[in-house]
Amino acid sequence: MSTAMGGPALFIGTDTTYVALVRPRLDPADPEVREAAEQAGVSPEEFAGPGTVWALMWEQDGVDGGGFELPGLRDAEAEDFADRLLAELSFESGPFTVGAGEVLQLRAYPEGEGCRFTAVVTPPEGEELAPVTLDVPAVDADALRADLADFRGSLA
Repeated sequence: MSTAMGGPALFIGTDTTYVALVRPRLDPADPEVREAAEQAGVSPEEFAGPGTVWALMWEQDGVDGGGFELPGLRDAEAEDFADRLLAELSFESGPFTVGAGEVLQLRAYPEGEGCRFTAVVTPPEGEELAPVTLDVPAVDADALRADLADFRGSLA
């Protein structure tokens, strides 16, 4: 349903191994959304929802993935996470860890012109998911900086 999704999104990783902080916004007029709403027995508007709930998603090696909602997360907190990650990407003090509350800890390591991450995802209480540790392959640091700037701009 990727053509129907919008809203702020920050993906850290590659196509096959990543963590993502997203606030999906579905378009009730999109045919895929309308079809899914019909299957769910609700109106497209109800199915799409307000687009104000954040989610944390991940995938490892293109096979194992998951995610959960973060209903208490506000835009300001997502922006703060992005700001702290951006500030540390210079690696002036070496490897670093940046957290997004208790649900995500990113440990970053410089690697050539890029950086790699170990992401520890801890689902909130009440989720039936086990904690997950992902080894995110190296990504281009400049591209990540640009993605962080775009993400921050999408919150405005």
